[in-house]
Amino acid sequence: MAAKGGKVKKLPKATHEGNLQIGKWAVNAFVLDTDPPLRAISKKSALTILSAPSPGKLNESVTKLRLHPAMKGHAFIKCDLDFSRPLQFHRADGKAEEGVSAENLVELCRFLLKAREFGLLRNRLDAAFAQAAEALIVSIAKVGVAALIDEATGFQRERERDALQKLLDRYLRKEYAAWAKRFPDEFYIQMFRLKRWTWKGMAINRPSIVGTYTRDIVYARLAPSVLDELERLNPKNQVGHRKVKHHQWMTEDVGHPALNNHLQGVLAIMRASGSWRGFNQLLKKAYPRIGDQLELLDLEESDLD
Repeated sequence: MAAKGGKVKKLPKATHEGNLQIGKWAVNAFVLDTDPPLRAISKKSALTILSAPSPGKLNESVTKLRLHPAMKGHAFIKCDLDFSRPLQFHRADGKAEEGVSAENLVELCRFLLKAREFGLLRNRLDAAFAQAAEALIVSIAKVGVAALIDEATGFQRERERDALQKLLDRYLRKEYAAWAKRFPDEFYIQMFRLKRWTWKGMAINRPSIVGTYTRDIVYARLAPSVLDELERLNPKNQVGHRKVKHHQWMTEDVGHPALNNHLQGVLAIMRASGSWRGFNQLLKKAYPRIGDQLELLDLEESDLD
């Protein structure tokens, strides 16, 4: 976007984004890298909430009300939102997005409700905008009160722990299962090729560092806290051995399919790679490590001698 003097104005970028449920609406929400950080929702979400057939229709109603003497006489009523000039920014993936400040949207809703209070709504469309504004304000109040209570009582942390536990319950068993082959031989053959080690077959014991690489390449990238929970359920004994393989703790319906899908993706990257370092670079892009549990990914071959 060009600014005065021909300079290109740098657009804000979303550092965080997600879907927020407010009442009956699913809202695309963003936090932008401004100072202070700006909370925003997509323009499309805002228009849907307000039941606006088009930005022009909404702007027409708001402009008419803004110029009304009854509203101009109340300086405390702000209404700076103009849907013909939406907030422009980039999403985290670099795509352009149009949105509105969450604060400005709330102020617009208060403006519409005040106009209704003054009896200034003269047509069905104005009344529909005000009714939608009221529904949004009520929904936000309900969500806000619940969030404040959750934070004050500590229930928010409990809720987060419950959500994580439900995720782990889907991936991991309460008791480990009998051993079954889960890792294809090619996984180790490709690892040896990329590390330039001599492959002597599956019957020969592999270097202990292979287990460290496997934890990082596979288990540390499956889902949040899965590796931490596996380490708790399946610890090493005094001589450094585990009672069973990590995958024996994984569930049949979620854990094993997720493991298999991950391994197939990793194998594709291995086949396309010509070196261990090149493989690591592609792996980090395709399957970012969750939680940074390990820092052993780029060990040199000399570390294994």
